[in-house]
Amino acid sequence: MPSDTPIYLDHAATTPVAPEVFEAMRPFFCECYANPATLYHSGRRAGDAVEAARRQLAALIGAGPGQILFTSGGTESDNWALKAVLCRGPKKHLITCAIEHQAVLAVGRFLAEQAGGDLTVLPVDGHGLVDPDELRRAIRPDTALVSIMHANNEVGTLEPVAELAAIARERGVLFHTDAVQTVGKIPIDVRQLGIDLLSVSAHKLNGPKGVGALYVRQGVRLGAWQHGGRQESQLRAGTVNVPGAVGLGAAAELAGRNLEANGRREWALVEKLWGGISGRIAHVRRHGHPAKRIPGILNVSFDGTEGEAVLLQLDNLGIEAAAGSACASGSGDISHVLKAMGLSPNSARAAIRFSVGRTTTGDQIDRVLSALPSIIGRLRDLNPLWKTPE
Repeated sequence: MPSDTPIYLDHAATTPVAPEVFEAMRPFFCECYANPATLYHSGRRAGDAVEAARRQLAALIGAGPGQILFTSGGTESDNWALKAVLCRGPKKHLITCAIEHQAVLAVGRFLAEQAGGDLTVLPVDGHGLVDPDELRRAIRPDTALVSIMHANNEVGTLEPVAELAAIARERGVLFHTDAVQTVGKIPIDVRQLGIDLLSVSAHKLNGPKGVGALYVRQGVRLGAWQHGGRQESQLRAGTVNVPGAVGLGAAAELAGRNLEANGRREWALVEKLWGGISGRIAHVRRHGHPAKRIPGILNVSFDGTEGEAVLLQLDNLGIEAAAGSACASGSGDISHVLKAMGLSPNSARAAIRFSVGRTTTGDQIDRVLSALPSIIGRLRDLNPLWKTPE
C-alpha cells in the first residue's frame, strides 16, 4: 500500500512551491491586490514587487533587469522567441534539434507548414548531443534563428550551447535556448554563453505554475507579442501576474543562494539511485551523457518491461516517476528523444525517468531501491516474450 506521503521523483515535470516562495507570494493575492500599472500607493507597491522580481531573476542568469520579460511559462517564451524572429524579417529558416521540447518542435513545424518558413532539425548522437559541425553545415544565408535547448528534459544531456551560440554569432544568426531545465539548477551566465534569447519557467525551480520569462539580449528587437496595454515594455499587453512574478523572483533568489550545494546533493542522489539499480537489477541501461548532464535526472530502461507498467506498479507503492516528458504523457507514442538517440522501440518503451529535487531524501531513494527489483522481476515473469539474455 502507498504511504500517505508519496515519494515524488518527477521534479523535471514540475516542482513543489518552496515555502519561502509561497510566503513571498502570499501578500499579493489578498492584501496588495492592486493593478501594478496604477499610480496609487498599493499599485506602486505591486509594481515595485514585479520590478524586484525582475531583478532577482536577472541576477540569477547574469542579465540586466530590462532584459527580462515575464510570460505565462516556458511554452509561451519559446513560442514568442521563435515566432517573433521568424515572422518579422525576410529570413525564414529555423534550425533546431531532434530532441527539443515540443514547445520548440511544434512551433518550428507550424512555421514551416503555415507561415512560409523552412525548418532544419539537426540529429543527435547516442548520448543526445548536438554536433557543432552539423550546425556549421546547416546554417544558410536565409537562416534567421538557431534554437537548441540547454539541457534535455528527458535524459538530462547538457548541450554545448556556448559553442553552438558562437557558431551562430559568427554567421550573424540569432541564438535561442530553452533553459527551462537548467535555470536554478546549474550556474548560467547569458553573457558567457553568448546567447540572444533564453526561456525560463518558474515551476521547474520551486516556483508557481503559470509564469515564466524570456530573456532578450539588449539590441535584439522582437516586436509586440500581445497588443493592448503598455505592459512589459509595450511588448506583452495584459495585466501582469503579480503573485506569479513575485514567486518566480523569489524562486530565482532561493535557487541562487543554494545552487552549488543543491547541485551536489542532487547529483549524489541520482548516482545513489543508479548505483542501486545497476547493482540489484540486471539488463538495465542508462540514457544520456554520462558526464555532460544536469544533476537531477536519471533515465533508465528496464529490458523486458513496459515503462508505463513499471510506473503503475511504483504508483501502487506511492512512488511517482515518469516515462518521459509530462507534456507527452498518455500519447501512446514512444519518446521522440529516445528515438532520436537511436534506441529501439522496445528499449524506448522500457524507459523510466526519475528526477530528484529539493524535497528528495536519501531514505526515499532507499525505499525506491527496495521496491524496484521485485517490480521488475514480476513484470518480466509476466512477459511471455522475455528471455534472460545469455
